[in-house]
Amino acid sequence: MQATLKTNAIFEGVGLHSGAAARLEIHPAPAGHGILFRRTDLTPVVDIPARWDHVTPSKLCTLLDNGQGQTLSTVEHIMAALTGTGIHNALIEVDGPEVPILDGSAAPFVKGILRAGIAIQPVPLRAIRVLRPVELREGEAYARLTPADHLEIEFDIDFTDEAIGHQEKRLDMANGAFLRELADSRTFCRQADVDMMRQNGLALGGTYLNAVVVDGAQVLSPGGLRHTDEAVRHKMLDAMGDLALAGAPLLARYTGHRAGHAMTNRLLRALFADPTAWAWETCSPDLADRLPGAGVSAYVYSAKDELVAL
Repeated sequence: MQATLKTNAIFEGVGLHSGAAARLEIHPAPAGHGILFRRTDLTPVVDIPARWDHVTPSKLCTLLDNGQGQTLSTVEHIMAALTGTGIHNALIEVDGPEVPILDGSAAPFVKGILRAGIAIQPVPLRAIRVLRPVELREGEAYARLTPADHLEIEFDIDFTDEAIGHQEKRLDMANGAFLRELADSRTFCRQADVDMMRQNGLALGGTYLNAVVVDGAQVLSPGGLRHTDEAVRHKMLDAMGDLALAGAPLLARYTGHRAGHAMTNRLLRALFADPTAWAWETCSPDLADRLPGAGVSAYVYSAKDELVAL
């Protein structure tokens, strides 16, 4: 069945790139509504669908455009959180041009959603089944979708900085794996990249507390890493958020090698441009049990902000 929130979830912070204060509210929505963003700071308010065909090119984040020039940026973490908790219908109000970065991961969004509660709706859920491989390549980077009976994400990265180096990971995203394995992994960058972005008026809201910043072998952010392979885990988190813009759960294996937001979006565009590469499928109970949001109601955050299973 489809699902939404039982009540509102509210988040406040700053935009990673704009540095502007941002308030975001996730509201319950009826079955069939899908995920819709609303810019409440504009007059009249502007609605922007959370869909692959509303993504506009951006190097450092996922940027949605309503087709008339109004945009909302950095939606990937909240989209990953919605997919990972099995939320299919929501109205998300934002009072600015960018989703708040919070701690740089999806965990604060997951926590807020779980505390708001998940409401099952009496309408069947449809998934998108990938029927044949679709691949994009650009130099050494590539992204690929292949058929699978659940969502699986495989990613590898390679950085010269010793604090990151070569990392690879593969996960079946069913049954709360996103919450346990990926949700708390933060965005990361090199100190040299931070300096360059600041010189170009970007990353104005970035701090050592909402990103993992490395310099060679050093991790500059207080407390160090949450996982030894936190960087590749965050790339998988980003991929999950970008794939969520398909508009429905994907039954596929995603493989990314040095891929980023733009490449994942172009991969979705290539998929939907070929009607023989995908098909709608109504979720049976067995299939629903293999989706990322299955079973997440069995998890809560403790008073110490630790994810625990009931």
